[in-house]
Amino acid sequence: MSADTALDTDTPTALDAAFVDDGADPFVSLTGWGRTAPTTALLVRPRSYEEAVSAVRATGSRGAIARGLGRAHGDAARNAGGAILDTTALDRIHAIDADTGVVVCGAGVSLHRLLEVLLPLGWFVPVMPGTRYVTVGGAIGADIHGMNHPGAGSFARHVLSVELLTADGEVRTVHRGTPLFDATTGGLGLTGVILSATVRLHRVATSLMSVDTERAGDLDDLLARLATSRPRHRYAVARIDLLARGAALGRAVLIRGEHAPLDALPARARRHPLALRPLPFRPGNLTAAPALVPPGLLGRTAAGLVSALGYRAAPPRRTGELRRLAAFFHPLDRVPHWNRIYGRDGFVRYQFVVGDGQEEALRRIVERMARRGCPSFLAELRRFGEADPGWLSFPMAGWALALDLPAGLTGLGPFLDELDQDVAAAGGRVCLAKDARLRPDLLAAMYPRLEEFRALRAELDPRAVFTSDLSRRLSL
Repeated sequence: MSADTALDTDTPTALDAAFVDDGADPFVSLTGWGRTAPTTALLVRPRSYEEAVSAVRATGSRGAIARGLGRAHGDAARNAGGAILDTTALDRIHAIDADTGVVVCGAGVSLHRLLEVLLPLGWFVPVMPGTRYVTVGGAIGADIHGMNHPGAGSFARHVLSVELLTADGEVRTVHRGTPLFDATTGGLGLTGVILSATVRLHRVATSLMSVDTERAGDLDDLLARLATSRPRHRYAVARIDLLARGAALGRAVLIRGEHAPLDALPARARRHPLALRPLPFRPGNLTAAPALVPPGLLGRTAAGLVSALGYRAAPPRRTGELRRLAAFFHPLDRVPHWNRIYGRDGFVRYQFVVGDGQEEALRRIVERMARRGCPSFLAELRRFGEADPGWLSFPMAGWALALDLPAGLTGLGPFLDELDQDVAAAGGRVCLAKDARLRPDLLAAMYPRLEEFRALRAELDPRAVFTSDLSRRLSL
């Protein structure tokens, strides 16, 4: 690689190294980002490949699972009674090819750190989720998607290879196009521990976004607008009002954007076109950050007001607005402890996708949510393009809806069970990386390559060294 650069990083971690250093108690209580059902596990924080191999070889009967910055909403990165391998110390950027936009980095490097280092060189993360505080290993294990899925696919499409520590204690180089690669991308850490990755980036000219905003008056209007292909809109998301009913069912604010070209910037901004404008805070150890969000701030009434005001405050149509990256991609990253907003019981992230041709099924689900009065602070509808090869990857061509609901909401479990049935009947699926409650009997209908995944995992890891609360619940 040309223009190679080796860098030490200081990526903030959500798991304090003090848990495993200086004789401190290595057993910790952990939840997903949704803050539901805490479990206790042995926390191990390897700082090298050798330490990671030793940790895997010493794994006990309850197994181990890798964990990054703790942003998986459900139980994919929890392992009650077993071990958690915190990969955030594997945070070295090993090499950058500034000509081709290829980076080799440790699995514990955050997307935030990649932006800090690579944006000044004119490169951007190819798929950006709703938070930049996820690790590269987590992005691959969950095969994350972003607002640009129709054109860019999910994260694994841009991964050339990974270094994978498997259950036998061996480190393998796994290349795209192989069965093990397809089982690992979206495999939620169950094929092994991702130690590093080689990723291809996206070229940009500036650090600002050119954003178009418009209102869609109902669900039909929204789907038509989302389905319209516009070359200048690489990214698109609709913030939908799930409490609107009747003729306004599915009304939404549609936000579309593209990386701004240099000539779109005002003269002053052109002096430093690739400067990364900092966020108001760095999360560091999130357990020590001030609680700026009062617990239980939003109930059904407040959520309804926020949704209605958000819709009415948006312009009927505005084009070419310049926004910072953080404001476009990560508005919630600026609020410490925003995951407390639904109260002490935490929240459930429910995300599903139904395929093209299933718009009526989507409508029925949105109608059920409106009748139920789902108090979701932020619900987003996206268009997905063709699926990538990951056997358990979530995206498929169609329509994806994500919303957060208070975990303590009366009757929430049975209600979501009914929605699961509707999604499965429509040939859709729920997102496993965000799930904590799906029943295992629906899994095969949602993920048709499930048995291939199970077979490969049984061959690769017959003792189930890599295990999580999610894998036990769903018999993965």
